[in-house]
Amino acid sequence: MRRARRIALIAATAVVVAACGFASLNFADRHWAPPLEAAADVSTEILDRDGQLLRAFATKDGLWRLKTTAEDVDPALIRILVAYEDRRFESHAGVDFLALVRAGWQLLTNGRIVSGASTLSMQVARLIEPRQERSLTAKLRQIARALQIERRLSKAEILDLYLTHAPYGGNLEGVRAASLAWFGKEPKRLTTSEAALLVALPQLPEKRRPDRYLDNAFQARKRVLDRARDAGVIEQMEVAQAINAALPVTRRQLPALAPHLAEAARLKDRKTSEHQTTIIRAVQQRLEEVALHAGQRLDPKVSLAMLMADAKTGEIVAKVGAADYFDASRSGWIDMTRAERSPGSALKPFIYGLAFEQGLVAQETIIEDRPADFYGYRPKNFDMQYQGDVSVRQALQLSLNVPAVRLLDAVGPAQLMVRLRRSGVTLKLPPNEAPGLAIALGGAGITLKDLVQLYAGLANRDQPVKLGDGIRDVAELLDDQPLFEAGAAWTVGDVLGAVLPPTGSPAAGIAYKTGTSYGYRDAWSVGYDGRYVLGVWIGRPDNAAVPGISGYKTAAPLLFEAFAKSGLSGTPLPRAPNGALRLAASDLAPGLRRFSTDGRGLVATRAQEKPPQIVYPPQGAVLERGYTADGTPLPIMVKLQAGRAPFRWLVDGRAINELSRRRTGEWVPAGKGQSTLTIIDAEGRAASVSIFVKD
Repeated sequence: MRRARRIALIAATAVVVAACGFASLNFADRHWAPPLEAAADVSTEILDRDGQLLRAFATKDGLWRLKTTAEDVDPALIRILVAYEDRRFESHAGVDFLALVRAGWQLLTNGRIVSGASTLSMQVARLIEPRQERSLTAKLRQIARALQIERRLSKAEILDLYLTHAPYGGNLEGVRAASLAWFGKEPKRLTTSEAALLVALPQLPEKRRPDRYLDNAFQARKRVLDRARDAGVIEQMEVAQAINAALPVTRRQLPALAPHLAEAARLKDRKTSEHQTTIIRAVQQRLEEVALHAGQRLDPKVSLAMLMADAKTGEIVAKVGAADYFDASRSGWIDMTRAERSPGSALKPFIYGLAFEQGLVAQETIIEDRPADFYGYRPKNFDMQYQGDVSVRQALQLSLNVPAVRLLDAVGPAQLMVRLRRSGVTLKLPPNEAPGLAIALGGAGITLKDLVQLYAGLANRDQPVKLGDGIRDVAELLDDQPLFEAGAAWTVGDVLGAVLPPTGSPAAGIAYKTGTSYGYRDAWSVGYDGRYVLGVWIGRPDNAAVPGISGYKTAAPLLFEAFAKSGLSGTPLPRAPNGALRLAASDLAPGLRRFSTDGRGLVATRAQEKPPQIVYPPQGAVLERGYTADGTPLPIMVKLQAGRAPFRWLVDGRAINELSRRRTGEWVPAGKGQSTLTIIDAEGRAASVSIFVKD
């Protein structure tokens, strides 16, 4: 009698389930939008430029739920999942009635539940609308939802919902989050053992966690493997190997790279669940490791920042805003790549670049490093000593203060500020103060990002770039002239490229400069090769002094270490452009052998000699380009008067001849259009005319 009642109950249940399910479809279609909307709530992801995960943020419910599609996972996992959970997934309409009958019969004959009858569609319905109780009514509702899901969504969409919402214990949901937590990798490529474990865990996620219930996890994985083998999904040999594979015993942290950039990306657009960045994940990870280890060697309140950019495109490829984002003693949450600080001597190369471009000095020009008074401003060297007469090359390499101020006095602080704006950078000056000579030694504020942008202008000498924000690809070439004429930019790089690496650091083939701000508050080092620029800052976020730090001893070793470990070093510095030479002191024109001023900040010249003047072609001339019979362009004659020989002609900043004592010359235009002719004499005096060439 009892057996008959069971059979009747099972049969009745199946009929009622089907009837109620179909009867509730129309009602569900009208009233079931909210759970589907809730299913779209996933973790916000910050991705690198190749789509790799940098960092994820938990949902508002505190869940790690990474959006997952079938394309994101190993095909073997899909095959094992369908074989284990829902063999007729592709053919049923949400409810597998054959499985219901089988489960009922097994319950009847065994007196216990042997296998379930829930389809993947039913499981999705339960996952996105969790039932509060286990009852027949709840089951009927789940079946109705499954039927409704099948009407609204495709099989692929249903599978993607399961892959995103399947529970894996704790606050882990979805295959991607589970794979990252248990295996430390995306689920795109999984071993058979790993795929089987990810299929087994969602049925009893808390009781099968391998970090807590290793034996349960082992047995559950084995059942999945056995059923997949019986279904013909995997071979017996694979099963044997997978059963013996070790299970993970610890849960890993999900990736948390580029935390400052990730926070900025999320705040920039909270409605978007995926944010693409220009970061290269491998480079970011390596630089963060370098920063973490370096921070452990520093005072507990001292932090650091690093920024690496592509000088050709302006894209930020790595950004480290602090030694450790979670270290409260260092105020790790503050992004120090954006903080305005004194750059110390890090701006000196741009003073020298302007002086090289204006023809005031050459590398071997002698300049004085002695105590000097500039209208009451008396700069001193870092070591409080003076070198006497040194070459300009030595003065820049040794970062001597007095020579840098002498040159800034000659080129003009305001002119330097204008030139830096060509690279899109404006220095922060004290309130109501005009640009002064103190800029040479760090008397202005600048961020690490802007400093890297300036050095990118030296590295990419053809055209300045504006760095992007790293969140979106907004880097751009600035529609302006280069930071310096190509020869001047190359000369600066040639000088900085010969500076010896810090003690214990291997040669890296980079041009670099250091800086230490007044009062030992900031230590800087910026370097570049033929493609990438890397900047390093070390100091306290509260701007307090850090006795003993310096750019060369503290920041430069970190620069060399980070450059080497980034995996991006190795692009050689660019070759010298046409006309750019490193002349020996004996080959310099008399006026370039020693730098001096007339006491008023003006470069001293011989009073009896007039400056050079271009007499042909005249200013604004329109010249027609001629050709020989075979189509070869004819040269254009150029003439000058006055000035002191030897002379150098330049067209659009590029030299067109060697030093010459003649006052006439020839120039073959490369093409039609506007050009600027410049002549520089032995005293460094220059004259220019703008002309237009047409065919």
